[in-house]
Amino acid sequence: MAKDPDRRHRSAPEFAGAARDALTDGATARTAVATAQTASPDRPTARRGSVSGVRKLVFRPSWLVLAAVVALFAYLCFTVLAPWQLGKNARVSKENQQINASLKADPVPVTSLLPEQDSAAPDDQWRRVTATGHYLPDQQVLARLRVLDGGPVFEVLVPFQVDDGPTVLVDRGWVPPMEGSRPPAFDPAPSGTVTINARLRDGETAPPGKAPFTADGALQVYAIDTTEIAELTGSPLTGSYLQLEANQPGSLGDLGVPNLDAGPFLSYGIQWIAFGVLAPIGLGYFIWSEIKVRRKEKELQAAAEADDSPSPVDGVDSAAETAVAQTSRPDVDDSTREATIEQKLTDRYGRRR
Repeated sequence: MAKDPDRRHRSAPEFAGAARDALTDGATARTAVATAQTASPDRPTARRGSVSGVRKLVFRPSWLVLAAVVALFAYLCFTVLAPWQLGKNARVSKENQQINASLKADPVPVTSLLPEQDSAAPDDQWRRVTATGHYLPDQQVLARLRVLDGGPVFEVLVPFQVDDGPTVLVDRGWVPPMEGSRPPAFDPAPSGTVTINARLRDGETAPPGKAPFTADGALQVYAIDTTEIAELTGSPLTGSYLQLEANQPGSLGDLGVPNLDAGPFLSYGIQWIAFGVLAPIGLGYFIWSEIKVRRKEKELQAAAEADDSPSPVDGVDSAAETAVAQTSRPDVDDSTREATIEQKLTDRYGRRR
């Protein structure tokens, strides 16, 4: 094979230029490979893999349990906890309105609100009324474990027969306990016909498991339940009862009226609603944060693997760089440089024909 006559007389700079051309060709090849990888159809596969990873994360048992707990908590907030507090606020607000109205209204005959024996007037609680009749002191009952100003008291209950009207239960007032839980001695209800001023009150419901009993010569109950007391005394009673005002015939310690304070129930109800809304939002935020962190970790891992994998044009760059380095050595003459570069380029690209 005849050699190229011009190739023999090339100087070292010319061979160095050829090597640099090879470096340029290698960079061009690298760019082409990178462009091909960018346009590769493997990207949808990676995207599908990311979606699959998200599904695996969301449907892990720990996340499913947490989601179930959050859903149950939100359900209880909307159906139990918030209605409980809002219901208490509605009752207290209604009672405050009734007390405020009673303070401005004149007393009315009790028979106008309780005309029959089975009558009740829940919408007129705290209304001031007057009644004329007589007590039934032999049917007296004590309500125990009542609280007044933070301390326990007894409330004394006696049926009252209204003239030409029903029999109503009258709360005469409170007396302090003796020796912790024993009722003290107190004046009996007056006999004969009397006229009393009182406030209308709603009957209560006896607590379950708290049966009435007799102790220290007195029949004792745990709630002012007019139905239960009617059964115990044998006298029919109206659904509402009367709370005596101060300085009335037969009155004891004055119970007064509650303070007109709505309490914190409305704010508590709103807070439970807010908790029910924020709990699912918080769960979604934690899931999104976890997905974001995992995606970032996968991107870093993929970048590290890409840096470790060899490029298909690294060999071209290395050969060309070696050739340029050898031609730049001052202790190598032109013929040696020519042979070195010739050999390197021949090994890489083959001989010219």
